[in-house]
Amino acid sequence: MAIQLALFNVPFKRRRQMACVLLMALILPFCIFFDFLCLVNPLVWPLAIPYLIYMALDDTPSKGSRGSAWLRDLPFWKYCAEYFPVRLIKEADLDPKKNYIFGYHPHGIIAIGGMLNFSTEATNVSTVFPGLNIRLLTLVTNFYIPIYRDFILRLNTASVSRRSMDHILSSGPGNSCVVVVGGASESLYAKPKQNDLVLKKRLGFIKVAMHHGASLVPVFTFGENDAYDQVDSQEGTLLHTIQRRIQSHCGFTTPLFHGRGIFNYDLGLMPFRTPMITVVGRPIPVECNPHPTTEQLRAVQQQYMQGLMAIYDKYKDTYAKDRISDLRFVE
Repeated sequence: MAIQLALFNVPFKRRRQMACVLLMALILPFCIFFDFLCLVNPLVWPLAIPYLIYMALDDTPSKGSRGSAWLRDLPFWKYCAEYFPVRLIKEADLDPKKNYIFGYHPHGIIAIGGMLNFSTEATNVSTVFPGLNIRLLTLVTNFYIPIYRDFILRLNTASVSRRSMDHILSSGPGNSCVVVVGGASESLYAKPKQNDLVLKKRLGFIKVAMHHGASLVPVFTFGENDAYDQVDSQEGTLLHTIQRRIQSHCGFTTPLFHGRGIFNYDLGLMPFRTPMITVVGRPIPVECNPHPTTEQLRAVQQQYMQGLMAIYDKYKDTYAKDRISDLRFVE
């Protein structure tokens, strides 16, 4: 494969965007590396041990996070969003006196659109949906990483556990959460110009919505799956088997992917510059029912899937003109 270099004649604005996205991508690896240095350096232990005790006792990830308006509103995030660019479109206003569960699709490799739209003010989400306190939910394992956990807590991110969702939706009007419904399983389907979703077997978020009477809001991001290329791992192959076993034991999986580099357009770990258009659909009212039957759950799920498909059908010829296949519910 011929690699196209990007060394010269790149405007400062684009270099700045690239630098911000690179830094964003390095936050987690840097935190892990810093944690390792602290672990092997006894001089740091007098500070590290109290911090680890604090981590063990702190229950904030299950209690709605502790967002920092200053951190979420930094220009840094807007530069990151401009890189792709990321845009946020709403189909309807949302009543701040109600609670909502936003279902985000697709997961992609790392749900870049979900993070930039809902954990930061890169696309002015608090202005688009005034009166709502929206938390993006992520795997609880992310809160086991020292330093990184406190960073994402400041971005108004919380655990995707049932306890966390119950706490958020019980905290008064306007408190809402974003669930990346497809999860780790869906990341294995993240292929450019395709939109295969893991949704048919996902009933947990619907059950929580019915328990609290929270409206469901389907969200679809055109371009999320185009941010990276992934090595094909068809079912039955050794790679697919290994990925599924990692997922079953760790709660996440490891798709083999690549993006672009700092000085080339074809190979590296930075995401490709591909527009991401996030469309927030119309809310689906859900009647409060603490003990729904499977049939009742499936009925609400069907409404939700229809709402998601309506978004896709409305915008696919505008934002997915070069698609290989249309939206499919594969699991």
